[in-house]
Amino acid sequence: MAFPIPSPRELGTAENSESIDPDDFRTAFRRHPSGVVVITTDAGSGPVGFTATSLTSVSLTPPLISFGIASRASSWPHVRDSKAVVVNFLGASQESVARRFATSGIDRFAAPIRWHRLAGGQPALDDVSGRLLSSIEAILPVGDHHVVIAKVVGAQFLSDEEPLVYRDGCYHRVAPARTE
Repeated sequence: MAFPIPSPRELGTAENSESIDPDDFRTAFRRHPSGVVVITTDAGSGPVGFTATSLTSVSLTPPLISFGIASRASSWPHVRDSKAVVVNFLGASQESVARRFATSGIDRFAAPIRWHRLAGGQPALDDVSGRLLSSIEAILPVGDHHVVIAKVVGAQFLSDEEPLVYRDGCYHRVAPARTE
């Protein structure tokens, strides 16, 4: 479904513009591909994790990342109370892992999921293409979500598998890079 894009004059200014229709906003971002990660943590009551497509690199010096989490998400209280998170990068073959960690009301860490604890006790998924260990620096309430800013304190690169991406409500594989 196409939607009209107003001219800059029709947009007005940010200060006096009405909000975009939520369906149009959703449509715009459904068309934008995002990498898929599973963010895991443990605030002291056992491991929790969730699928995220909002991971963003924020700063190189210091190395900062951000991600969003819905205020109503079951993982939110655990993230809020944690000091660190692990960002697990999913490869193209791990759609089932992404779906599992996006499902509510199940034990996301039960078999067949394989995981272990890092030296600091943080839960980390096995067989991922890479992971970032990050300390939570700030949490900002934004709309119906919270934006978490975290400092990357460790990185592991575990495979060269192509990434899993999410676009238009579906998971996709990225074509391998050409080597010419």
